[in-house]
Amino acid sequence: MAMPETKKRWVASVKTDSTHPEAGLFKKDAATIARRLASREVSPKGPASGMRMLTYFINRAGRGLPRSRRTELERAKRLLSDRVRRARERRQRAAKRR
Repeated sequence: MAMPETKKRWVASVKTDSTHPEAGLFKKDAATIARRLASREVSPKGPASGMRMLTYFINRAGRGLPRSRRTELERAKRLLSDRVRRARERRQRAAKRR
């Protein structure tokens, strides 16, 4: 019996240089993850870039991610989402003042 051909996953070939998280960041608590991914040091293009990195990490980990870790990462996504929303609102208010 022939072995089925394995499909290459697109996520394995992704190369990004938009965010620079330190090693082990995604093993920390949700508040730390959100704060670091929102920082200019890690995400020079802003917190939305950090949100994309977090989503990418969760998708890349897939089914191999323990439930407790996934729960913490999803919590970090909610915290980071709040930061992204607040940053967007600040930009909109500033634009209206001009």
